[in-house]
Amino acid sequence: MKLAVLVNEGPYTHQASDTAYQFTKAALEKGHEIFRVFFYHDGVNNGTRLTVPPQDDRNIQKRWTELADKHKLDLVVCIAAAQRRGLLDENEMKRHGKDANNIAPGFRISGLGQLIEAGIQADRLVTFGD
Repeated sequence: MKLAVLVNEGPYTHQASDTAYQFTKAALEKGHEIFRVFFYHDGVNNGTRLTVPPQDDRNIQKRWTELADKHKLDLVVCIAAAQRRGLLDENEMKRHGKDANNIAPGFRISGLGQLIEAGIQADRLVTFGD
């Protein structure tokens, strides 16, 4: 089955991100295809490379990055939600005259069209968070 995943909550503030990660990992292990993981609303905070959790805590961003690298996942962060929360890639940094970017490896910034496409292309769109 081809699945798309929508993550609407940020790491460390809601269980949705952990659950979405575990779901995605389990689906891949069972042989399902993940068409795309789309991060929206506070979920875009999963894609910042500046997260530094305590050593004895899970590193949710690192988990997503490693899963994406291993399975060639498309991790897409909503551009409007990302800009509101100060998450920028190299292009957006330059476009807005900022001096740094903070997008994590494996993530990319794009528009809501990517979510619409995921919903059309996948057999199921599974949503985590409000």
